[in-house]
Amino acid sequence: MDLVDVVPGLVMLPLGISNAYVWLEPDGATLVDTGPPGSAPAVRGALEVLGVRREELRQIVLTHYHDDHAGSAADLALWARAPVAAGAGDAPFVRGQEPVPALELTAAEQELHAVVAADLAPAPPCTAVREVTDHDVVAMAGEAVVVAVPGHTPGSIALHLPGPGVLVAGDTIAEHGGAAILGPFNHDRAQAWRSLQRLAALDVDVACFGHGEPIVGDAHRALREATDPLG
Repeated sequence: MDLVDVVPGLVMLPLGISNAYVWLEPDGATLVDTGPPGSAPAVRGALEVLGVRREELRQIVLTHYHDDHAGSAADLALWARAPVAAGAGDAPFVRGQEPVPALELTAAEQELHAVVAADLAPAPPCTAVREVTDHDVVAMAGEAVVVAVPGHTPGSIALHLPGPGVLVAGDTIAEHGGAAILGPFNHDRAQAWRSLQRLAALDVDVACFGHGEPIVGDAHRALREATDPLG
């Protein structure tokens, strides 16, 4: 895996179908998303390269419950004995307590989804999940603010790191060709677009996505110019 240094302290882990992120601090690290099922060995290897011991993984935060983001949460939480946080609206799906709702796919998304999700295994339940809601604070980068962005999933969240001016957007927004776009495969497209607009109103210099490359420098402008090419 080629680790990507986004800004000092923030590293992107490209895990094939999706990205995870590690925020490094002197006394430990936070993992945001975990990749699809089977990604745990790659994540553990990346943490080793970054000098993060198992006991130094302080927490795991899931931006949403989809299999390509929460797929290795149970494995990594057990390995590190780390707490897992997820949006309150997604927690029942992460725990495996409720069946997942259907996606609202456009014709263009149906073709794309058939390809990218063809071999995606379901995420094993991760039972011990702490629920977070809008404006909650996560201990990383000083204080990371939870931003509720429903639409991609009922309980999707983003993390706003005001100190370094960073947004970890999950799948509400994606990057394609250097531009920001509405993330595909939503449960409520109209609501997802409204959530995108909320994120676009944040004053951030760097934006990181579950799919695509980070936008570094004047990211707020790119977010405000986001389009919906698959609509």
